[in-house]
Amino acid sequence: MNPQVMEKLKKQLEQELQEIEQQLEESERPQATELSNYDNHPADNASDLTDQLTEMAIDEHRGDDAEEIKAALQAMEDGTYGKCAVCGEEIPIGRLEAMPKALTCVEHAEHKEDNLRPVEEDVLSSTPKSDDFIELEEFGSSDTPQDKS
Repeated sequence: MNPQVMEKLKKQLEQELQEIEQQLEESERPQATELSNYDNHPADNASDLTDQLTEMAIDEHRGDDAEEIKAALQAMEDGTYGKCAVCGEEIPIGRLEAMPKALTCVEHAEHKEDNLRPVEEDVLSSTPKSDDFIELEEFGSSDTPQDKS
């Protein structure tokens, strides 16, 4: 890899890491807006809790980003930056410029989006998996005679 490109990417990663660490440092945990919950409407308490959970999630995401950047900077120090950590092939410069913290090629990149589906979807579906539904219809349903034909 071209040393000038490597230096540019390193500066970009260091700047991004510095910004993230500064944001984490300045981040405050939201406090409850009321001294007592005695006369509060439950929606006020829910709003406070939502704000707190949102801030915690953002901080966790920033922390994960910081760890990925540190791993990329360490790879630069080790001389392994620019090579896929899985297959050892060169990572295209375009990918590194778009995502400097990438340590794998596109083929071996983790697709985290695949795991974001709720686990309930494995159990629930729009179509019944057995004939139990037919047995339940004997007890009545909202279907009209037109629906059954």
